[in-house]
Amino acid sequence: MTDKPEIVPVEPASGRVLVLLDGSRLSLAALEAAADIAARRDLEVLGVFVEEVNLLRSSGFDFAREIGASSGASRPMDSAMLEMRMRALAEQARRSLERAVASRGLRQALKLCRGSVIEEVLSLAGPEDLVVMGRAGWSATPGSRLGSTARGLIRQAPGDVLLWTDLRRRPRSRVVVLLNDDQGANHRTLAVGIEQARRHQQPLTVLVRSHTSGNVPAIEAIERQLREAGVTARVRVVPHARGSEVARILREEGAAELVVSRECSVFDESDAEHLLVELNLPVTVTQ
Repeated sequence: MTDKPEIVPVEPASGRVLVLLDGSRLSLAALEAAADIAARRDLEVLGVFVEEVNLLRSSGFDFAREIGASSGASRPMDSAMLEMRMRALAEQARRSLERAVASRGLRQALKLCRGSVIEEVLSLAGPEDLVVMGRAGWSATPGSRLGSTARGLIRQAPGDVLLWTDLRRRPRSRVVVLLNDDQGANHRTLAVGIEQARRHQQPLTVLVRSHTSGNVPAIEAIERQLREAGVTARVRVVPHARGSEVARILREEGAAELVVSRECSVFDESDAEHLLVELNLPVTVTQ
């Protein structure tokens, strides 16, 4: 007889909300999302601004050029001007952080760093911390909707990561949780999905990836956790399909937000990143 998976009680929120600030419009939208989450969980907000050391070093080469965002004109990289721009962006980050937390009465701090964004964030973040960031910033390659920093942190961060994109939520759109039927940590991912659905007052869909018609004990455990949380959700068994097929199913469900564990088998597939890029919606990757 197969034992039913244990449902682990959801513990009170702890840790901090770390939000990456880089001066982009999307990072400011991510800051608002981070402040909302921190207010609901009564957590401190830690703003993180990193001066990219590789960018600063490259400005010392005669051949280094930068492209104007609006003009498209190429011009030499000036190290003094770059330093001034970094200081101005850091001051903008400080003011934006203070504005975001002022009306919410939150504890806040700003950490200014110089180095690699991924390395600096990993040195600050702990297992209980939530890292919030825009899906793309100045580290993104042109035309990309998923920046290199986002790609690194969703795989390496010790805690949860929220990749934020500022899209208008459509009526009847849903928060979707993507699970493996043999995944031991489903309770945490599902708890985050429930929280997000409540936050946005949206319906919830739970997609359970299975090689068969479904692991009955695992599905029963999921349904039990939903009942105990007082949540009505659609539970749907889907095949262990490629990322493109998962994207189709998510669009079919009208997904406005995705919650998935980094242990989910979708990340073992070569086109997992294409799934995240193609969807272009807020994604929470849980530990």
